[in-house]
Amino acid sequence: MRFREDKPGDLDRARAAVAAWREQHPQGTDEQLVADLGSQFHPDYAVVLRAVLFAVDSHGAPGHGHE
Repeated sequence: MRFREDKPGDLDRARAAVAAWREQHPQGTDEQLVADLGSQFHPDYAVVLRAVLFAVDSHGAPGHGHE
């Protein structure tokens, strides 16, 4: 995805959506995340969603051994 196609607020919206998804799916995979949320974003945003999930998990999301 080219930067100019990214709309202001898309990353914030992705962060909020991924965090909410992770709360509902503590053992969910990145593939499940993209399947569930991907249609809400630009078609090339899957890589961003995966990166946001990684960040959420790395920063101590409940259920991922970081409590």
